Amino acid sequence: MDKKQSRMKRALKLRCKIKNLKTTRLSIHKTSQHIYAQVISGDGSRTLASASTTQTEIKAGLKNTGNVEAAAEVGKYIAQKAIAAGVTEVAFDRSGFKYHGRVKALADAAREAGLKF
Repeated sequence: MDKKQSRMKRALKLRCKIKNLKTTRLSIHKTSQHIYAQVISGDGSRTLASASTTQTEIKAGLKNTGNVEAAAEVGKYIAQKAIAAGVTEVAFDRSGFKYHGRVKALADAAREAGLKF
């Protein structure tokens, strides 16, 4: 099993657990240059809020989009948009990525900005 298949297996296992909870989830995806975050409804039919380092309002204040500081900015921004949409509690779907570095920075920033998970 290669690296991507292992990550997808972890992601599937985690998403099955979250699906049983029927709660809103904060799903992330990262590449070497960018990080993306979405708040998805409990049934998975709608995206309630989204943020990424490709958006001009986030990208403008950053020197580099592939680091921990950029992930923290995305975390703050997604939390603000989720709270504006009426969502305060989410389940964190890390998409099979390990919880360290940019993933952890995004989660911590979202918690500090008011999201509970």
